[in-house]
Amino acid sequence: MAIDSPPTWQTPVQALEVVLYRRHLSRTALVAAVVGSVLFAINHLDTVLEGAATTATWVKAGVTYLVPFVVSNIGLLVGTHRPGAQP
Repeated sequence: MAIDSPPTWQTPVQALEVVLYRRHLSRTALVAAVVGSVLFAINHLDTVLEGAATTATWVKAGVTYLVPFVVSNIGLLVGTHRPGAQP
């Protein structure tokens, strides 16, 4: 039985493979969902519940979920980088 070891990276293409690795992608998406929901509730829920949400509110809400997803992936890439190569 082979153990599926998580990928590491040295090149941008390998970095993309790390980010798209199924286990990593599910975890970063979970982080984005949890952290994004907390931030959404803090920053936008009152506006949405009042019925005053505009297009700008919904764009900001989308970014509220995107930021923790990106930050989580940056942390993942920092943790899986193999030093010694020029990216």
